[in-house]
Amino acid sequence: METDCNPVGLSSMSGLEEDAELNGFGGADMKDMKLEAEAVVSDVLFAVNNMFVSKTLRCADDVAYINVETREGSRYCLELTEAGLRVVGYAFDQVDDHLHTPYHETVYSLLDTLSPAYREAFGNALLQRLEALKRDGQS
Repeated sequence: METDCNPVGLSSMSGLEEDAELNGFGGADMKDMKLEAEAVVSDVLFAVNNMFVSKTLRCADDVAYINVETREGSRYCLELTEAGLRVVGYAFDQVDDHLHTPYHETVYSLLDTLSPAYREAFGNALLQRLEALKRDGQS
């Protein structure tokens, strides 16, 4: 089951694309990957044990690194680029140049493949959000 939506209603871009266009940067032409990475972290932190932008590995306009620990206790270092997200290491702040994992367009897709507990937490959050909308619609 691949999920590419955020059940808590947060934008995966957190307004960064809109801000860039308002400032005349033309959206995708000028992206700060560290800001993108911070938005990714805030979107899914509810469904993992720990997740943060690496303070050790270099972030640039075209790449950022995110450390994540799944609810199962597995640790990964993720690379975020224009191509998407992919696993580049199996420990925090570790980049294995010999590791060739596929890119995922969204963090939801990536975590869905790595963590059954993420999938369950995501589904539960989605269900809670739908129940809240239903309650709001009935009042």
